[in-house]
Amino acid sequence: MKTIGKLAKELNISIETIRFYERQGLIEQPLKPESGYRMYGDALTSQLKFILNAKALGFTLKEIESLMSLSDSCADIESMGLQKLNLIRNKIADLQRLEKVIQDMTDSCKANQDPQSCPVINSLK
Repeated sequence: MKTIGKLAKELNISIETIRFYERQGLIEQPLKPESGYRMYGDALTSQLKFILNAKALGFTLKEIESLMSLSDSCADIESMGLQKLNLIRNKIADLQRLEKVIQDMTDSCKANQDPQSCPVINSLK
């Protein structure tokens, strides 16, 4: 059992992050004893680690909430994972298209002979 401060330090997050997850309903706030501090046990620590790991993989808080509620249904979780993977692949494709456009624009600057006119600026008008 540990205080919120010790838990935050252990997980390298702020106390406010823990409180935010409590307000969002992702974790339950422990009851406060009449005298003393709320104590966070191993189960809450595990839940927070799960949230942080899922967040690092790009899952939204709403998706994380679903993952936490579907923890027994591997087929549902697989479906969510495949949807996320498809979204990531689409973002990568969009970024690659954007990379090509920006590369072409900057290449046109190299070839530009007119110092009074910028092809990048002209293409944005």
